[in-house]
Amino acid sequence: MHFKIITHEKVVFDEDVDEIYTKSTDGEFGVLKGHVPVMAALDIGVTKVVQNGEEKFFTTMGGVFQFKDEEAIILTTTAERGEDIDITRAKEALKRAKARLEDKDAEIDAKRAEAAVARAMARLKATLNK
Repeated sequence: MHFKIITHEKVVFDEDVDEIYTKSTDGEFGVLKGHVPVMAALDIGVTKVVQNGEEKFFTTMGGVFQFKDEEAIILTTTAERGEDIDITRAKEALKRAKARLEDKDAEIDAKRAEAAVARAMARLKATLNK
């Protein structure tokens, strides 16, 4: 099956794969060849593909997943290959976001801080096999 990950700025991935696993707003799911058509709203998370026995990881920061006729596509605002993520920077972003959430005196947007934590954690998870 063919799989593409597309952002507003670029095509992050465009190749044939054997398996796709990603995270929707309803939970994690996987797609194999021959899957019934599906469309799902994505959550912030990690998308894993298996290609010739090799796993590849990508962060996907929300968006839409569609599978039909052996073609899968993710349209998202931001996506990164796990191998391209700066681990140190992701750890620092996670630390800052958690500190904002824990600071009782700070006037913050809690939803925004929680999203920052989720993005940083997704980036770190996507680098596990780096």
